[in-house]
Amino acid sequence: MQPIHIIVLILGYFGVLILISYLTGKKANNTTFFKANNSSPWYLVAFGMIGASLSGVTFISVPGWVEGSSMSYMQMVLGYVVGYAVIGLVLLPLYYRLTLTSIYTYLGDRFGRYSYKTGASFFLLSRTIGAAFRLFLVANVLQLLLFDELGVPFWVTVTITILLIWLYTFKGGIKTIVWTDTLQTLFMLVAVGVCIYTISDEMQISNLFSYVADSELSKTFFFDDYKAGNYFWKQFFSGAFIAIVMTGLDQDMMQKNLTCRNLKDAQKNMFWFTIVLVIVNFFFLALGVLLTDYAQRKGIDAHKDDLFPIIAIKGTLGLATAIFFLLGLIAAAYSSADSALTSLTTSFSIDILEIEKKEKSDQEKIRKKVHILFSLVLIATILIFRYLIKDSSVIADIFKAAGYTYGPLLGLYAFGLFTKLNVKDKAVPYICIVAPILTFLTNYVTIESFGFDFGFFVLVVNGTYTFIGLLLLKRKKKMQ
Repeated sequence: MQPIHIIVLILGYFGVLILISYLTGKKANNTTFFKANNSSPWYLVAFGMIGASLSGVTFISVPGWVEGSSMSYMQMVLGYVVGYAVIGLVLLPLYYRLTLTSIYTYLGDRFGRYSYKTGASFFLLSRTIGAAFRLFLVANVLQLLLFDELGVPFWVTVTITILLIWLYTFKGGIKTIVWTDTLQTLFMLVAVGVCIYTISDEMQISNLFSYVADSELSKTFFFDDYKAGNYFWKQFFSGAFIAIVMTGLDQDMMQKNLTCRNLKDAQKNMFWFTIVLVIVNFFFLALGVLLTDYAQRKGIDAHKDDLFPIIAIKGTLGLATAIFFLLGLIAAAYSSADSALTSLTTSFSIDILEIEKKEKSDQEKIRKKVHILFSLVLIATILIFRYLIKDSSVIADIFKAAGYTYGPLLGLYAFGLFTKLNVKDKAVPYICIVAPILTFLTNYVTIESFGFDFGFFVLVVNGTYTFIGLLLLKRKKKMQ
């Protein structure tokens, strides 16, 4: 694949996104940017959320993960189903009843100002890290495929990547994203289908399901070693709680749901989204089996996050596969990153700056400045990751980071929803800082002393420490 092909593809792709932005951003204001005027069709939100949930990390890392972990990731995916049920039946009714724009407003109503600011701050940290991880991966691939050959430094690649997102989100915000995410999810799913078909044809596989089932890499359930990070119950329950915190307690994902016309539509969105997400993740893992076997047959030395890009772009699968791979990668990455930038802008504007209390004439100016600020923050964070991440699957790093940054949110919401107790509001920030530190030390000690790895279950440990801290420092007076 020649650099000119990649450049034309990127320019054409973003031309379409900017056109959508223009059409959806007409007469846009802050209400449009934050809530899309509560007019989004539920089926568009459901379909678009698939791309936002999967992202470029899933597109690259899940197939590359199969070589070392088989299909154990499916254990977490099954746990997601439980987590999404909790979101649809517990959290969405709460958010719609309170008519929230930022979901962290609930913490302020329930506990007080310090809890509210703490919850929002942990989201900002979590989503900044998560979005930066995802964009880092895609920027790396673009650097490898195009910009290195053109002599363009990595920091310029990253800046261009963020600038393109800013261009099509700065006006319409979440209203634009509901539509662009739908288009980008379609591109991503078509790309996966084309790659599976091409490799199956190249390897003369007549029945994909039989081939995957017979493969040594298709082992899905691991019950043998409870100390291992891939033990079934650890991953299943980790998946459930990861879904709750990374979707249900995440302003990014919930902001889309809150643009639906009513609660019933939002719940339909969550139901269908869950079904499709499980199916799509299976096909990503099946693709990983095919790619690993193909690399071994052809003597291609590619592993982990390099497996899919190298085979698709530099293998023998043809120009069409390379084009669809790149299109799918860009679509998957930007469908996650654009909504992240918008939700970061929303949360910081509403939760930290309390923009709704400002003069009407100043609100839009403030929001636009915050949008630029977080664009710069993402650029800086990605460049830091460039020097920290060496040899690892990025999806594993995301879930590890989520365990430490989303854990306090899990504890706060669990305490608020399942108890009627009040807390010492000023103590909440300290509890939420200490809990991740205790979690890290606990995991370190159990690995070193007993060979027991909590794996992604550190999220639950972290949330439990937060819950216990809130319980120990509760106020005597109960809520009425």
